[in-house]
Amino acid sequence: MSAGEWAGLIAALALVVLVLLLAVPLLKLGRTLDETTLTIRQAREQAQPILTQAQTTVAHVNSNLERVDDITGNAANVSSNVAALTSVVAATLGSPLIKIAAFTYGVRTAARKKREGQAIADAAARDKAARRERRAARRAGRAA
Repeated sequence: MSAGEWAGLIAALALVVLVLLLAVPLLKLGRTLDETTLTIRQAREQAQPILTQAQTTVAHVNSNLERVDDITGNAANVSSNVAALTSVVAATLGSPLIKIAAFTYGVRTAARKKREGQAIADAAARDKAARRERRAARRAGRAA
């Protein structure tokens, strides 16, 4: 064997060793990719029922929201009807009640002023009588 043949044989062996060294990581990478593909497939299969249930839930929520919208509309209608009824009652009963309240207030005020006026007049009469008595007593004291 010549030196060139030995060099070729060494180069071939080095190439085989290099291929073997590169084959091991490639095989491991292939297995990793297979596992990743399997995991993704399982995740997709498990996510499908969850998404279906979520879609069903959203449909139920939408139907319930439509009912809530109807209830809200009816509540607004009732509220406007109550407001109208309140204004009608205020218009029919409010004015006479206000007049009655004003009349009774006027009567009470007049009666209180009359009582106060009578009390003032009585006090003035007592004061006047007391002054007359004092004057009469002074005159009697001077005359005696």
